[in-house]
Amino acid sequence: MAYKIGDDCISCGSCASTCPVEAISEGSAHYEIDPDKCIECGACAAGCPVSTIEAP
Repeated sequence: MAYKIGDDCISCGSCASTCPVEAISEGSAHYEIDPDKCIECGACAAGCPVSTIEAP
C-alpha cells in the first residue's frame, strides 16, 4: 500500500519536492500520490507541514 494525502492538503508542494521517485503530482483538489510509483519511504510525510499524509 502506498502513502495517501488527505483532504486537509494545502497544495504547498513540499511533499512533491521530497519524493525520491517523483510519485507525487498536483491533482484536481490537492496533491496526489501515484500508488504504482510510491516506494513507501515516508519522505513525503516527514516534509508535510500540515501532517495530512497517511502511512500505509
